[in-house]
Amino acid sequence: MKNILNMNSTMYTRLLIVVAVAILAACSAATPDDKQAQLKKLKEQQADITKQVQQLEKEIAAANPEEANVKTKDVAVTEVTPKIFDHYVQTQGKVEAEDNISVSAKSPGVIIAVYVNEGQHVSKGQVLAQIDNAVILRNIESLKTQLELAQTVYERQKNLWDQKIGTEVQFLQAKNTKENLERQVESLQEQNDMMRIKSPISGTVDEVIAKIGEAVQPGQPAVRVVNTSDLKIAANVSEAYVTDIKKGNKVLVTIPELKKDLESKVTFVGRTIDPLSRTFAVEVALPSEANLRPNMTGVIRVVFHTEPSAITIPINVVQSINEEKIVFVAETKGKNTVARKKVVRVEGVYNGQAQVSGLAPGDKVITFGYQGLNDGEFVKI
Repeated sequence: MKNILNMNSTMYTRLLIVVAVAILAACSAATPDDKQAQLKKLKEQQADITKQVQQLEKEIAAANPEEANVKTKDVAVTEVTPKIFDHYVQTQGKVEAEDNISVSAKSPGVIIAVYVNEGQHVSKGQVLAQIDNAVILRNIESLKTQLELAQTVYERQKNLWDQKIGTEVQFLQAKNTKENLERQVESLQEQNDMMRIKSPISGTVDEVIAKIGEAVQPGQPAVRVVNTSDLKIAANVSEAYVTDIKKGNKVLVTIPELKKDLESKVTFVGRTIDPLSRTFAVEVALPSEANLRPNMTGVIRVVFHTEPSAITIPINVVQSINEEKIVFVAETKGKNTVARKKVVRVEGVYNGQAQVSGLAPGDKVITFGYQGLNDGEFVKI
């Protein structure tokens, strides 16, 4: 083979000498009248020789590519290995508190005291504010005085009746008077209790709206209490995934403001489709996190299928050519490495990785330098 190469090299050298001699002879013998004709002839000879040289180089490369001086392109590769791959749907939601309550008064009146400040932790049943109850307290004291007298009369009538002294009517009247006053006292005490604005949950005071001296009405917000230990993300998902998303599905949650990723599960799936947005509601419980706040934005990825052994590659190496999805893999050819085109099918995309079919474990996918490659082109890893 080396003899062939030497023979071809010698032939190439002789051709160049012949061309040089012809050029010198033509230049010395030529007259000004026929220089144009000679130049044209020499250019034709030069083009013919160049063509012969190129043909010889192709023949040499085809006969012995291992020793041929071929051009290569630098590339980087990643060997394909099967791994777990999740299929998911991504959407954006809002952090909400399960217990986010505007506490209001049960009775109308004027605020005479506010016992809490914003940011303060409160317990269930704790009094947050007091409405003026002076009139009710006076009425209770008056009724209690009457009740003490009625209680005394009742006890005496009962003792007499037990001894068969007096009439049954007198005993029943005393008993009725006592019980009636007891019910009135209980009623006033209930009214008095309604003059206290109490927290229905344990949590943190997020906002104090009520002010001392301000008149309040039932249903009018006075204090907002939030339980931040029980948070969720509420979001909407396209109806295209209505059969895929189920309660209990794994969810990856990203909170951009905190630069934090959390893992959770779907806790609620809506049963109706919004007629305008064509979406359905989902809720995801959030683990306890000190910096989480209601109304924060969260990105959720609901995993609806997990492939235990999938072939995955970076999505950016998949090219679309002639309505086909292709990638290039590096294959060994003798002592050289060539790029081979592989037609693939993208089954899903997750976190910059694509699950594909059409590749086999061990294939070396070209991940750098794949742009502009041709099938069969020599590459260098």
